[in-house]
Amino acid sequence: MLPKLIPLVAVLAALAACAPVPQTPQLGPDGQPLPRLYRIGPGDESRIRFEMLDSVNALREASGAGRVRLDERLTAAAATHSRDMSVQNRPWHFGSDGSSPLDRVRRVGYEGQFLGETISETYETEVQTLAAWMEEEATRAIILDRRARDMGFAWYQEPNGKIWWTLVMGAGTGGEPTS
Repeated sequence: MLPKLIPLVAVLAALAACAPVPQTPQLGPDGQPLPRLYRIGPGDESRIRFEMLDSVNALREASGAGRVRLDERLTAAAATHSRDMSVQNRPWHFGSDGSSPLDRVRRVGYEGQFLGETISETYETEVQTLAAWMEEEATRAIILDRRARDMGFAWYQEPNGKIWWTLVMGAGTGGEPTS
């Protein structure tokens, strides 16, 4: 009986050696797990935009605010700024040409009232970024502004994986959101 068990034990030992070892996440100086690289692929753009829209609308509805719709002009302003923040290598609301968020919204032809812009420099997903924005009073107020009817949302991901996120809210020019 023992000679038959030896090959079986050897096979089990070999299989056990092949099993993935659970990894403990590396922690940063703040005690939180270090972020993992979130790579956005070419086919992810539409999915990410609509997931963010759905998430923002769920948060808005829970707070009693109306739904917003994606606006192509606000999204263009957000995309321009995300790329420009990467060029400047700093997350801030002014463009390398001195433009403000209001300037960028006007440049793309948005006729509604500009309400606010939220930005982030991170390696985190869009959902993690939205959660971080909701933890801050100023950015939460922009996202949940009851006057908002339109939203623009875009990002720029550098080759190293860093993502520059921009969300812009506008009051629109009247009418109910369709998204």
